[in-house]
Amino acid sequence: MNLATFTAGGQQFWGAVANGGMVALSPDFPRWKTLRNVIEAGTVQTVLDAAAGKPVSHPDGSFRWDIPVPDPEKIICVGVNFPDRNAEYKDGQEAPPNMSLFIRFPRSFVGHETPLTRPPETPQLDYEGEIAIVIGKGGRRIQEAEALSHIAALTLCNEGTLRDWVRHAKFNVTQGKNWDGSGAMGPWLVPFTDPSQIVDIHLQTRVNGETRQDDRTGRMLFPVARQIAYISTFTTLVPGDIIVTGTPTGAGARFDPPVWLVPGDTIEIEADGIGTLRNGVVDE
Repeated sequence: MNLATFTAGGQQFWGAVANGGMVALSPDFPRWKTLRNVIEAGTVQTVLDAAAGKPVSHPDGSFRWDIPVPDPEKIICVGVNFPDRNAEYKDGQEAPPNMSLFIRFPRSFVGHETPLTRPPETPQLDYEGEIAIVIGKGGRRIQEAEALSHIAALTLCNEGTLRDWVRHAKFNVTQGKNWDGSGAMGPWLVPFTDPSQIVDIHLQTRVNGETRQDDRTGRMLFPVARQIAYISTFTTLVPGDIIVTGTPTGAGARFDPPVWLVPGDTIEIEADGIGTLRNGVVDE
């Protein structure tokens, strides 16, 4: 059973995903306002056990999916993390010894089945299908051998990007990565119980049914355990933090000519053992 955050009747809930809808659990646990609080308390299994046997409280179609952890302290994204992605830059450079990182804000993401927003300032909205991990046990200078034990859950991310805005300055990509509602996360949190869940996941991105990205996490230049170890060297990771682990080759910017997302498109990010994140596109 998976956990999700959703809004119904103007009120945000968290609960368990069930056949036919949601089982709201947040009213039963008022001391934990969000799933971040559940993760901080180390009570993911406790709330899942509480859902057993409960009827659906919010049927499909009666709620809006939200990003699973709506209030993380930080969202850290890993760039250029697949061999073919490095080659796409055509700069003649080998893969770097250390990973490229940038920050995204929660407001830049919407939930499952909510359209991405294309702003009027640029048409260059692009997709990036990725797997995201949610930290369950915090720490600083976490050893790589212990890193996977710090994961609470997995989810999916469409790390939507406004391509020309990542080139507005010399050294950063922040502007192109943080437009309100330009990316998506979800649909839910899959509890992480076994290292095999992250070792070699098949990840695909489809646009209007056409496969655009297709790769496996086993080919990452910087595996997830190394990501956690490296990032925690310079910043303390805390429960609820999200690491977006990198996208394969095949984004729209790399087509000749580039193929940008337009209103009416449907983007699906699918990964073994996690599910499918689906979003449309609308103009702001």
